[in-house]
Amino acid sequence: MKITSLIITILAATALAVLAQEGAIQDVKQGAKKAGQTVKNGLETAGQKTKETAETVGEKTKETAKTVGRKTKETAQTVGEKTKETAQTVGEKTKETANTVHQKSKRALKKTTSETTGQPSTNQTPNMPSPTDR
Repeated sequence: MKITSLIITILAATALAVLAQEGAIQDVKQGAKKAGQTVKNGLETAGQKTKETAETVGEKTKETAKTVGRKTKETAQTVGEKTKETAQTVGEKTKETANTVHQKSKRALKKTTSETTGQPSTNQTPNMPSPTDR
């Protein structure tokens, strides 16, 4: 009877150990399942936030590109207008300078012409020797 009791005790202890392990395994499975669900939820939240951030960045980038394009166009128009104005001013100044030079040249030519016409030539010697000079 002692051997029977010992065998029953060993079987009972083994059964309890198996049941305890089974319970622990179930606890581990449930814990892993909860942890997996938590990770999944966290990833979904992170994915949603990333998507929202990407949309916001995309919108801001689009707005910035439009603003830069508009400002570049305005700057180009302003530069074009200033260049045109400068070219006109340079053209007008060049024309004025040319007219002034022309007028001064005409005056100088008239003055030179009147001075040379009014004075007799000082070269009184003939170009050819006369027959008496020999």
